[in-house]
Amino acid sequence: MGTFEGWPAGIEARPIDKADAGAWAELLAAKEKVDQEGENYDADDLIEELSDPKLDAEKDTIGLWADDTMVGYAAVRWRANVIEVDRVGTEGTVHPEWRGRGLGAALLPWIIRRAGEVHAERHPEVDGEINTGAISTNIGAHDLLTSHGFEECRYFFHMQRTFDAPVPEVTVPEGLKVVAYDPLYDQRLMDAHNEAFMDHWGSTPKDEETWKVWFTGSRAFRGDVCRLVVDGDKIVAYALGYEYVADTEATGIREVYIGQVGTLRSHRGRGLARLALAELLTESHRTGYKRASLGVDADNPTGALGLYERLGFTQVSKTISYRLPLN
Repeated sequence: MGTFEGWPAGIEARPIDKADAGAWAELLAAKEKVDQEGENYDADDLIEELSDPKLDAEKDTIGLWADDTMVGYAAVRWRANVIEVDRVGTEGTVHPEWRGRGLGAALLPWIIRRAGEVHAERHPEVDGEINTGAISTNIGAHDLLTSHGFEECRYFFHMQRTFDAPVPEVTVPEGLKVVAYDPLYDQRLMDAHNEAFMDHWGSTPKDEETWKVWFTGSRAFRGDVCRLVVDGDKIVAYALGYEYVADTEATGIREVYIGQVGTLRSHRGRGLARLALAELLTESHRTGYKRASLGVDADNPTGALGLYERLGFTQVSKTISYRLPLN
């Protein structure tokens, strides 16, 4: 990695190790102060990210170092399952104090090269593309990406609501019930999520390893506030909540992040997502959270944006998803 051509003089490039998590967290904290994306990480969060089975840290991560300071990084993640297009997820940043020195222009070719290798290794049977995202106010990232052929392809809103206004009451339809998450529901919940998100852009069926790392097995997962709507033994709608300790430490506000809300297509049009979400919000308020937040695809096919607005959420920022076809 360190011998890859293109790194500016005085910069050491090497894969990210769990021992680097503290320096990585410091880099992301410096980025957040400038880019204001609303995301904060501590070292334990990043160690957990490196445990992702879809990330070979030795091949799929790179950190740029100036002496003992991590001044940039990039990561590439593959998916076990694809539908029509293999969308290789990528991320990266440069420390604000080191921007304008060519580090981003050096990192992006590495990302493109490695993403191409991952696509060829994992899913060469379908078309591939690189996906990455940046907050809409980050003009530097936009200019860098578009100069390398990336194009805007999707828009996502970050939304918040406080609990100053009451959560609307929602009636449970006859024959259904609302329950809190229990590990006994886990397999059925993963199956329900995979079915509910089949028609969502960029979503692919989650395998058990991914589900355990990023969903119910995440250290941020808060099963006590999650709510499932069940019809007999079947989960037909759900709302899942997470709490990121680093966010609370950075903002002073205890916030529940609503990571996933879904309804089976067979049960849509009955207000069940609204029911699950309202119940999650009510329980979150009762147990001491001061704010709720979520992200939503601006073109979500189920009308989620309107649902969230009716529940009191307002837009606070917009993230742009960019794509680059892999030939």
